Amino acid sequence: MKLKALLPPRPHGESGWVGRVLASGVAVAVLSTARPADSWVWVVLGVSFALFLAGSVLMTARPYVSFALLSVVAVSSALIAGYPQSNALVLVLVAITDVAVLDFRRHGNRPIVAAGIGVAAAYAGSAWLFDQSDTWYFTQLLWTAVLVAFGLNRRQYEVQARQTEQLLEQTRLAQSEHARAATLEERGRIARDLHDVLAHSLGALSVQLEVAEALLEERGDTAGALERVRRSRRLAVQGLTEARNAVAALRADAVPELPAALAGLAEQHEKDHGTAVQVAVTGHPRKLDSAVTVALLGAAREALTNAAKHAPGQTIEMRLDGVRLSVRNKGVTSGEGFGLTGMRERLALVGGTLTAGPDGDDWLVVAEVE
Repeated sequence: MKLKALLPPRPHGESGWVGRVLASGVAVAVLSTARPADSWVWVVLGVSFALFLAGSVLMTARPYVSFALLSVVAVSSALIAGYPQSNALVLVLVAITDVAVLDFRRHGNRPIVAAGIGVAAAYAGSAWLFDQSDTWYFTQLLWTAVLVAFGLNRRQYEVQARQTEQLLEQTRLAQSEHARAATLEERGRIARDLHDVLAHSLGALSVQLEVAEALLEERGDTAGALERVRRSRRLAVQGLTEARNAVAALRADAVPELPAALAGLAEQHEKDHGTAVQVAVTGHPRKLDSAVTVALLGAAREALTNAAKHAPGQTIEMRLDGVRLSVRNKGVTSGEGFGLTGMRERLALVGGTLTAGPDGDDWLVVAEVE
């Protein structure tokens, strides 16, 4: 259990345990055919193999401890590699391969170079001690160089696998944050649209109910008050429909086409306020995003509400040209406080702009989406 605790889990494809088990098996198979004449050689081989196993196990949890153990194995085995029938070269090769696989992030390849120099020096000492030829020496170096190259290639693969895993994790986190931000933005847009719709509907309801109350208290006009209450009910139903349209737009559900929705809005305004609303649609009709449709409808609704408040009874003209909506209020020449801030914010969310100001004897509001 303690050893397992020292070994943190590694990313899939990076563990290398299969390769280490195979290397250990090869080492055992080759060493089993060794026939050194002196018993001390067997002691060196046995201790080196045990250190090799310990170093291989600790490669993940304790890389620098593993490096020290594997370097001792490589150098000590290289020192007796020249002993006849010792087969110590196999321990040098498996140990130096594992050294090359170790990832020394702060020191780069310098530890590997140091281990290689130590092994080369040990080969030279072994050649001198056991009277081996130059050809033998350079053959050992060649085998070692090949296995070091193999180990470095394996390490590069594992580093790339780890970087890919980290990149995928970062991508997942970024996607999660993006989804969270999108959710918060959607909630904000829903809240803004619902606020605008409810503020408009409740304001109109308040006016109608006040008139109904006045008709009952001052004139006793039950029929007139009943008509105002019925009109209030229609306003409440209309407000609920508009609220549903706002939520549907933000959820990418179906909403009414803009020309038809403007015509319905104008008709309702005429019924509620007894004011003529002229609607004209020009240009080539185009399919609009649901959020754009709701934003332009909101601007039109706010403009109609302002017209009813500040120029009651005056004719209103609405013109839709593509994605450009203009509302002209007859007889109004000022109105910077007419809900323009909310209208601009609504349009800005869908990449639109709003301008408003006097135009002759009228007040002109223009909402446009690029």
